[in-house]
Amino acid sequence: MTHCARVTAADLFEQQREALDLRWLAGSGKDGRFLEAVETVARRPSLAGYLNTIYPNKVQILGTEELAWMDGLDSRLRWETIEKIMQFRPLALVISKGQRAPEDLLIAAEETQTPLWVSPRRGHELFNHLQYHLARKLAPRITMHGVFMEIYSIGVLITGESGSGKSELALELVTRGHRLVADDAPEFTQIAPDVLDGTCPELLQDMLEVRGLGVLNVRQMFGDTAVKRNKYLRLIVHLSTPQLEPPPGSNGLERITGDLGSRRVLDLDVPAITLPVMPGRNLAVLTEAATRAHILRAKGVDPAMAFLARHSQFLERGES
Repeated sequence: MTHCARVTAADLFEQQREALDLRWLAGSGKDGRFLEAVETVARRPSLAGYLNTIYPNKVQILGTEELAWMDGLDSRLRWETIEKIMQFRPLALVISKGQRAPEDLLIAAEETQTPLWVSPRRGHELFNHLQYHLARKLAPRITMHGVFMEIYSIGVLITGESGSGKSELALELVTRGHRLVADDAPEFTQIAPDVLDGTCPELLQDMLEVRGLGVLNVRQMFGDTAVKRNKYLRLIVHLSTPQLEPPPGSNGLERITGDLGSRRVLDLDVPAITLPVMPGRNLAVLTEAATRAHILRAKGVDPAMAFLARHSQFLERGES
C-alpha cells in the first residue's frame, strides 16, 4: 500500500524548532497550505533554498544577501517583489542569522497568512537541515506485509502467505542473535535512488505476533540488542508452499542456482529468493544461508555459476 505523505508549516516548525532554534514571527499558516509527495514537488523548484523569485522554492530562506538586495530596491519595486513572493504561496519564509525582519515583510506575511520564521543559524545550515528533512518526509513510501529483520547486518524482508510461518521464523532468528525491525506491516521509504529504508510503525514497535503465543514484546524478552529502529532493505525471502509438480517451462536449473528473482518495490528491483516450506526443513538455517549467499553474490562470488563453469570444463575435457 503506497502512502502519499504531506507536511504542513506547523508540522515542519515543530519538527525543526529545537534543531534550528526557530521562532515564529508572523503569518498563521492556517490557510490550508501544505507540501505533498506528488509530481509537482519533484519539479524544478526545490523543497528548500535561498530566496528565488523566478523558480521559487517551497521554503524560501532569506540570508544577509537576500535582505540587502531587497533593501536596494526602490519602494514600489520592493513592494511588488514582496507581493510576488507571497503570491507563490511558499510553505514558509525563514530569516537566517537572527536578523531583524523588515516591517513590510511582517505586514505582508500577516495579511497573506504566510509563516515567517527566524533562526540564529546560518543560511547553509538552514538549507541543509530543511532540504534533508523535507526530502525524507515527502519521499515515496509503501507498507508491505511481512517481517523485516536485520540478518548478518543486512535488511531482509520475510514474506509469504498467512500461516506460512513468518513470525515463527522471525522468533527463531531472534533467538539466534539477529534483530527484529518490524512485524506484519513494515514501512519502506525510498530515501535515495537506490536505497529503501525500512522502519516500524509506532503502534507495532518491538512487537511480534506468533500464533498460539499471541503478541510478544521482543525488547523486553530478549533485550535492547534484539530490536533495531530501521534498516535498508537488501533482500526479500519469500516462504512458499511447494507445488506437487514443477511449473510449466521449468528446466530444473533452480536446483543449482536457487529460486532467485526480484521484486519491484517503489522504483527499485529488490533481489528475492523463494524458500519452499516443507516439514522437517530448518527455515532459520536456510534463511541465514540465503543471506550469506546474497552477500557473496553482491561481492561478485556466485558458487552456482562457478559450478556450471567447472561442469562445462569437465565436459570439454571428456570430449577431447
